[in-house]
Amino acid sequence: MQTLIEKAKKIRLLILDVDGVLTDGKFYFDLAGNEYKSFHAQDGHGIKLLQQTGVSVAVVSGRTSISVEQRMQQLGIQHVYQGYQDKQLALTDIVSQLKINLDEIAHVGDDLLDLPIMTKVGLAIAVNDANDVVKHYADWCTQRNGGQGAVREVCDLIMQSQGHLNAIIKSYTQ
Repeated sequence: MQTLIEKAKKIRLLILDVDGVLTDGKFYFDLAGNEYKSFHAQDGHGIKLLQQTGVSVAVVSGRTSISVEQRMQQLGIQHVYQGYQDKQLALTDIVSQLKINLDEIAHVGDDLLDLPIMTKVGLAIAVNDANDVVKHYADWCTQRNGGQGAVREVCDLIMQSQGHLNAIIKSYTQ
């Protein structure tokens, strides 16, 4: 059986859920019905650093939100799939576009909608406050909750496993 580090070394694509992973899973609405989401700055910086190492990032969400579209544009994430209740359809499209093997993909999820991807990829990850069933299917669980820096933990794990993290840290300390 492969270790966590061995699985993370192979990763060329990180797929993220949004609600409960990139956000805390809470929905905020104003009186006009506008929806607001909160994204953690450390997650965003981790995503940008991971992309600089050559790992692609995609987002697959069961819901659709303008704030998600805006945030993903800010982060330079080109593969954004919103409104996918059947997340496996998005996975099939991503694999076809990027010509990538399933064992080269990591997925971070928090709820049952994420299982169709998590059960097929090389590295399945659940955030700390994920549904217990999802945690059961995960190869690894983060220490932080969704929307609270959990994605940064994942990015750091992949970068460290692939030998990039120390050089990145060094670039900030010189």
